[in-house]
Amino acid sequence: MVKSKAAVLYESGYDMPYVKSEPLKIETVTLASPGPNELLIQVRAAGLCHSDLSVINGSRKRQTPMVLGHEAAGVVTEVGENVTGFDVGDHVVCAFVPSCGQCLPCKEGRPALCEPGAASNNAGEMFSGGTRIQKEDGTDVYSHIGISGFSEYSIVSTNSAIKIDPDLPFDQAALFGCAVITGLGAVINTAAVKPGTDVAVVGLGGIGMNAVLGSVLAGAKSIIAVDLNEEKLAHAKELGATAVYNASDDDVVEQIKADTAGGVHYAFETAGVVPAMKTAYNITRRGGTTITSGLPDPKDEFSFPQVVLTAEERTIKGSYLGSCVPTEIFRGIFLCLNKANYLSTNSLARRLHSKISMKVLTGFTRANHSELSLSFPQRDISDPQLWVALLIVCTTMGLTRAKSG
Repeated sequence: MVKSKAAVLYESGYDMPYVKSEPLKIETVTLASPGPNELLIQVRAAGLCHSDLSVINGSRKRQTPMVLGHEAAGVVTEVGENVTGFDVGDHVVCAFVPSCGQCLPCKEGRPALCEPGAASNNAGEMFSGGTRIQKEDGTDVYSHIGISGFSEYSIVSTNSAIKIDPDLPFDQAALFGCAVITGLGAVINTAAVKPGTDVAVVGLGGIGMNAVLGSVLAGAKSIIAVDLNEEKLAHAKELGATAVYNASDDDVVEQIKADTAGGVHYAFETAGVVPAMKTAYNITRRGGTTITSGLPDPKDEFSFPQVVLTAEERTIKGSYLGSCVPTEIFRGIFLCLNKANYLSTNSLARRLHSKISMKVLTGFTRANHSELSLSFPQRDISDPQLWVALLIVCTTMGLTRAKSG
């Protein structure tokens, strides 16, 4: 067993600003020794994500008390029985959907939809069942989708951990567990954006910024960024957006459709709110595809004229965890793009290291701002290293399902 300071949520429905309402309590908890096929990791970095905010504000109900945090990276300090492929000292990044490899979605090469993984996450339990966290009085504490990264230490299933290159900084690695693969995967994997097409991204949080970057990598002709925040719109242009629009403009849909000769081929909704989805849908051209990777309140509904799907051959798709196989994506992106300096991440996530503080709470007050900063160094487009790196990533993402099915 190990003692760990952690950020514990006792109930949902807190009002902003969270610096005043203080929804997370910093307490010392006890972690059990890792069980079979489990790892104890020292959390070295964790990202603040809108999904954490959704649990705090009550739009996504979870069991309490619960240690939040699902975007984390750290070092393995202990391994349980039957563990293979991991050793003490390994650097790992966490994937918030553990995959069993045996259910139908997993066999079809779609581990993001793993059924046992979804069941354990919804129950607030470990993949193998039960909890591994207790308060000092012996009360069980639930796990946040198998990670609970807002803690000095965490128990994770080997099905939720991916070993990474120790040269990759932890604060950058953590973001690949959610924001990076969700945004990049939606573009390259779910939508399979074709070179020379028009793309729009509605909502410029961590996922949205990565969708912009993914559109650059995919070779989109025009990349339109839409948000309410001017600072984030400027940031999107730095990443490669060719045009930006403020969503608060009354005629934003008409502006975009006029500037793109009828709308974009692919529109990505990454904010997790119905108004953003409406905008994304309305700026999608005839024959185009609207992709949503945001997680709105389960009570929210989005409607559209059904006839449009047929008469305009429109497509609406969902994307969860970038429709990817995390182990393959990490291998492709980390080793090919990151090392070649084509994907350089500078995180604004709060490092946890050995101290949890009110900075964790303060970060949530800025949850509507981008959670990470990315840079895409200017390179000669004819540079063969870029095309080799991109080819490996696209091949990895595209062929994984075929190999697994």
